[in-house]
Amino acid sequence: MKLGFVSAILDQSSFEEMIDTASSLGFQCVEVACWPQGKAERRYAGVSHIDCEKAAVDDGYVSYIKDYCAKKNIEISSLAFYPNTMDGDLEKRQAAVKHLKNVIRASAKLGINMVTTFIGRDQSKNIEENLELVKEIWPPIMDLAKEQGVKVAIENCPMLFGADQWPGGQNLMTTPANWKKVFEILPYENLGINYDPSHFVWQMIDYIKPIYEFKDKIFHVHYKDIKVYHDKLDQCGIMAYPLDFMSPKLPGLGDVDWGKYVSALTDIGYDGYTCIEVEDKAFEGTQEKVLDSLKLSKKYMENFVI
Repeated sequence: MKLGFVSAILDQSSFEEMIDTASSLGFQCVEVACWPQGKAERRYAGVSHIDCEKAAVDDGYVSYIKDYCAKKNIEISSLAFYPNTMDGDLEKRQAAVKHLKNVIRASAKLGINMVTTFIGRDQSKNIEENLELVKEIWPPIMDLAKEQGVKVAIENCPMLFGADQWPGGQNLMTTPANWKKVFEILPYENLGINYDPSHFVWQMIDYIKPIYEFKDKIFHVHYKDIKVYHDKLDQCGIMAYPLDFMSPKLPGLGDVDWGKYVSALTDIGYDGYTCIEVEDKAFEGTQEKVLDSLKLSKKYMENFVI
């Protein structure tokens, strides 16, 4: 396995500065944030370290990115864009799908051949209604990805944190049951999972068993921890806004058993990219804290991944 991080945490850095940081800290890869230029919509989103519209058409730009990464001995694990492609607002939906297609094209041009994203969800509709939306929206996306030779890895984050995402959240592929339903609708070999155990912790789902059940569908891996505050959970219950009883933490500072997690990945023979995703509020505010978050996470995960 190769150890890297999601570049969105370096939101104040240019592409070159971000790659330089990865290289200087001894990482092997980065999952590069590729939102549309200047389109920040939420915390840890809106970061654009590669201009995918430009990369899709400008061979010189593509060569520059490849050469810079090679010079710094950093691989790009995936181009990352996590929108809501099934937003109830049709204008937002269309914009998300359009840019996701550009990300897919750019990933092919760069020879990365991996895109990490969300399936999306109309948060006002139930699961069955959203599955019908999957049938409508996603086949053209996956046809393009198949044509371009690009794998699409869906992260299992519910995108349900507070009132803004209530009641259904903004990502349908959040449980093994929903994974099965979507894979039945979209039987593409290049559609898989970007596996993040932390989201299963607060949903009270076993985060080890699905590794074995979906071993052929795990294309990419995240390392992010979650801490459940049981005293708060006792007061508000699991029907509350999730951030009322949990918070994202650096790997090792939450409730994930990382030894068991990585052990299961080795059991299935996973030898792909694994990226630390930093969303820990305790490490915000200064560039020094951000760098500390990457250093500490790397040091901890190197107990399990070299």
